[in-house]
Amino acid sequence: MPVAFREGGLRYVIYLNDHPPPHVHIIGDGEAKVALLDGEARLIWQRGFKQADLKRALTVISDHYQLLLRTWESIHGRVD
Repeated sequence: MPVAFREGGLRYVIYLNDHPPPHVHIIGDGEAKVALLDGEARLIWQRGFKQADLKRALTVISDHYQLLLRTWESIHGRVD
C-alpha cells in the first residue's frame, strides 16, 4: 500500500491493485475514499471521521490534487 504522503496525522494512500475512477484513501481515526475527478476532490464514502477532520483532509487533497492524480496515473495509467 503506497502512501502518497502523510499530513496532520493522516495517511493518504493509493492502493496498487485498485480500480478507476482515480481516488485516494484517507486513513487515520477513520477511513474515507475520495475521488479525483474533473479537478475536484469528491467524497465517495467515509466512516469514523469527525466532520472537522474530514473537512481538513478534503482540503489537503484539494491542495495536493495534481500530485495525487500524477501518483494515481503512475501506478494505474491514465484514465480518460
